[in-house]
Amino acid sequence: MSDLRAPGFPEQRVRTRARIGTADAFPDAQQYGTTMFGQHGEHTAAPVDAIDRARLVPPVFVPLRMEKLFDLGREPVAGDVDLSTAIGGFRSALPAYVSAFGSTRVASGDLGLSVARQAGRLGMPMVIGENIVPVAGYGRMADESESSLLGRITEYSRAVPDGLGGVVVQQSTEDADAEVWNLVYTDPAAQPLLESGRLAFELKVGQGAKPGVGGMTLVPRDRGAELAAQYDVMDLYGPDGDAVLRCSSPGTFTEEVLRQQIRLMRNNYPRCRVWVKLPPSRDVDRATAIAWEAGADAVTVDGAEGGTGWAPRAFLDHVGVPLAECLDLIDAQDNCLLVTGRIWEGARAVKCLTLGASAIGLGRAALTAADEDPENGLVALVECLALEMRLLISALGKYEVGQLSSQDVWLEGRVPRRQQPSLLG
Repeated sequence: MSDLRAPGFPEQRVRTRARIGTADAFPDAQQYGTTMFGQHGEHTAAPVDAIDRARLVPPVFVPLRMEKLFDLGREPVAGDVDLSTAIGGFRSALPAYVSAFGSTRVASGDLGLSVARQAGRLGMPMVIGENIVPVAGYGRMADESESSLLGRITEYSRAVPDGLGGVVVQQSTEDADAEVWNLVYTDPAAQPLLESGRLAFELKVGQGAKPGVGGMTLVPRDRGAELAAQYDVMDLYGPDGDAVLRCSSPGTFTEEVLRQQIRLMRNNYPRCRVWVKLPPSRDVDRATAIAWEAGADAVTVDGAEGGTGWAPRAFLDHVGVPLAECLDLIDAQDNCLLVTGRIWEGARAVKCLTLGASAIGLGRAALTAADEDPENGLVALVECLALEMRLLISALGKYEVGQLSSQDVWLEGRVPRRQQPSLLG
């Protein structure tokens, strides 16, 4: 069993949800009729950030419910909420996707394949993270074993229903040197996705767990020697250690470099959607605006809480803008904004949607659920998430994801920073 623990992440709750699915949205059924349930029960997690402390606030007057009543000829219920969503040019069964994880040992083996199969079954997009090919090869040649990247594409393609979902392949600086996008774009295994308009490439500018630095992975000592020409390899544990730290370049970006990168993507891969992954930076509002202006179909922003990779402790605790602040800074308007950061259940997900996100990403939660049950854990987790989202959105008097707005959420003692001068410029 993989170790997926992290501060502030309710691993056991996610594992329980992966086992029992929608039943976890409610208290224990065995206690029904015998126990009084107050506001703060055993399943209520202590608030960690501004999103946790925020409250969803249903109105008294619900004109959209009245419209739905006329359409249906009866009173609407939670099951009438339509969760289907456009995510970065793809159709998804709900406003959620599997966010990027790449070359770490936790994600690169059977666990990554399990997530791919289940994400495909669910009809939700899946992002394949960076540095798989430079570390492990691609797997197209006869003398190579199939890589995690190619394996995930294959497993996902076999499972996904027609017309839903999509695969997004991320590329870092080292991936670009390995021509990862070229390999995928011309691979027969990716052709069904390409021909159906369900393949995207994501330019990685940064990530939540360690903004300002590149990806980091522990690799065997002998493998580190082989990778030293491509990566910064650090010997943290001395000659007696079995592993060394492989560090990627964070890449060098200016406003014009970002614009040109996106334009090149659109020109070189015209049949693919273009996604951009941004870190939780102080100028994330400007970066998202430039990406959309240049033609990105989706921009993903990790909050400082996001990321499943290996990172220095100082970064996890002290570097990056929290997800709530990122959402305050960014004005998505009609553009596709995707966010991640300790999201695994319906309340946090719906709050993010009211604050401007188009969809939310499941990273550590997806891995944890698949680790608990490789065949159905992620499916059970997402089914419970979808039930909670329908109940919450219906309570707000709305029946489509796009109808949510900032009026539906109350932020404790705060005015959205989009209405204030920037405090982080």
